[in-house]
Parts: sequence; structure tokens; C-alpha cells
Amino acid sequence: MASTPVEALPPSRLIVDLDAVAANWRQLDALAAPGRAAAVVKANAYGLGAVPVVRRLLREGVRHLFVARLEEALALRAEVPPEVMIGVLNGLCPGEETMAAEAGLVPVLNDLGAIERWGAVASAREARLPAILHLDSGMNRLGLDCREFERLAQDPRRLTAIDLRFVMTHFVSADCADDPRNAEQVALFHARRALLPSSPTSIANSSGIFLGSFAASDLARPGAALYGLNPTPGRPNPMRPVVTVEARILQLRDIEAGETVGYNATWRAERASRIATIAVGYADGYQRVLSNRGVGWLAGRRVRIVGRVSMDLVTLDVTDVPEAAPGAVVQLMGPEIPPDEVAAAAGTNGYEILTALGAARHRRVYVGAA
Repeated sequence: MASTPVEALPPSRLIVDLDAVAANWRQLDALAAPGRAAAVVKANAYGLGAVPVVRRLLREGVRHLFVARLEEALALRAEVPPEVMIGVLNGLCPGEETMAAEAGLVPVLNDLGAIERWGAVASAREARLPAILHLDSGMNRLGLDCREFERLAQDPRRLTAIDLRFVMTHFVSADCADDPRNAEQVALFHARRALLPSSPTSIANSSGIFLGSFAASDLARPGAALYGLNPTPGRPNPMRPVVTVEARILQLRDIEAGETVGYNATWRAERASRIATIAVGYADGYQRVLSNRGVGWLAGRRVRIVGRVSMDLVTLDVTDVPEAAPGAVVQLMGPEIPPDEVAAAAGTNGYEILTALGAARHRRVYVGAA
């Protein structure tokens, strides 16, 4: 029997189910009706690979993309037809306006200075340039605050040279469905935008789409839900799982009761144990805080991480899994261990868990790629 080529057996793999991403977008787009759903692909599509994700979503009919930074938008421009909008959520740093205009990008205008600079470039080009106006409604992060909004409302001619594609805001607590601030933000947003030239609106993020009709707008901006994170915490996840991280067992070791494992001897065996060492670590986006807290999935059973997560290696107690063997695959994230569960064990959110994968060394495998 021919042996399997070495290159077919990577130490670790990041598997991204693009068909699931597409299915998640279709569900979110249906929920956003009569508006549409965009796709937020910032941070390299939450660490999963912006180019393959975008290529798949374009096949589904996505026509609005959002990234955070200019360089992300420029990297995608060659992949995206000119009729597909690429919005830049962070806006532009002074001096980047001409580059953005030449690339046909749509910056989010977060303050009066940004409006002035974008309008000046538009006037110089003798063309109205597209943009999105951000009205802050409580986040106190980006967007026009109440004082800047009042100045704009008193002199809306500042927008004359700008083709406002959308007016947007951003929820503070959309993941808390019973938080009264959600309805308060929407009411404030609509009251303010009514004093400006009429434009389509963009309100809901992933969780906001599930808040109900009061949060509806012309364009929703889902991100996390596309990639399988639960937009409805405390309830069953309505999204399909997208991400699987798996690593191979490098070595098995039998230890006696009382022996320790890993740096600083943070775990001590209470019985004779079998320890599996797998080829993944915090350099691969599997966080050190998961030491003695995380779990893996091996041969249909959960196995505990024991000892410190190190840069390149993780150790697990596989004493009760007779199938454990060098080369066997351990799932660290996937259908059996969702990213949200990994996040809970790490004391963070699923966003951080996924984006940490962006610079990891895993071999990437895309299911359903174009």
C-alpha cells in the first residue's frame, strides 16, 4: 500500500467551510429584508482569509463589503468588481483621501474634518464622491458626536460634494437583547438623521439583526455571525459552524502519579496518566490562557489540556482514549468545540479567538472555494 505523502499530513490545519459562510450570509440577508446584508471582512475576514471568503460571498450576490482600514480595502480592490462597494469603517487618515478616491473606495466619515477633506477631494475632481456618514448614538468611539452633529445639521451644505450612500450608527449592546439602550440608540439615530439630507440607513451588526424590526435598516453589517459565532448569546446558535482547528499528536508519554507536565509544573498527575503532545501553541493562535482550562476532541471524547500552553506545543491527558496514537488528529475548535466555548474558557469573546488565527502557522484548507 502506498504511503501518504508527508506534505499531505500537516502538523495542524485551519479548515474554513466557505459553504457555511455563504449559508450564514443568506440567512442574515433574509432576516435583514426588506433591506440587505453586507459582509464585514475586516481583520482578514476575522482571521479566516479575506480573499477566499470574499470570492465565495460574491458568488452569493454580496454587493457591499466592509473593512476597517484603507490597506485592507486596497488589498481587496483587485478581487472585487467596481460595482461592489468596499466601505472603510475606520475612515481615512489625513492624506489618504486621494488614494481612496482613485481606488473607488467608500470611506466612513467619522467627524467634520473627514467630511471637509473628502469634500475637498471631490470638488477638486469635479465629481461627487461616495461616502458613508457615521452618527454616534452612544458608543463614544467613532462617529459625529452631538456637538459635531449640531454643526453639520446647521450647515448641511458641507455634504454638497459628497454622495451619501448610507448614514450609519453602531450598537453598544446588541448582544444583550433586553438592554434598553438598543431602542434608545435607534430612536436617537433616526431623530438626528431626519435633520440631514435623505439617505439610506445602516444600523444592525450581527446581533442587531436579531433584535427585531425596530433595528431594521437598508443595510445590515454582519461580521461575527458570518463566521459561525453566536449572535444571540444565551440562546442556541442559529448560525452554521465555519471553523475547525485541528492538530496531530507528535508523541505519547506515560507518566506516574505525582509527576508534573509543562512549564512551571502547573499540573500534577493524580494517577498514572498518558499525555499526548500536539503540534500547536500560542504562536498558532491558541491562547496561553487556555492552559489547564481548554479541551480537545479525540476519537469521540473530550480530553483536557494539562500544563501550560507553550509557543509550539500543547499537552493533553488522553489516558482514557485508547485510540490515541502518534499522528492522530485532535480537534481544538470546531463543531464539537465551538469558538464561543473556547472563548468562554479563555475569558474573552469569539472575535478575539478567531482573529488570533490570522497570523497562525496552520495549513489553511477552504471547503467550497471558488
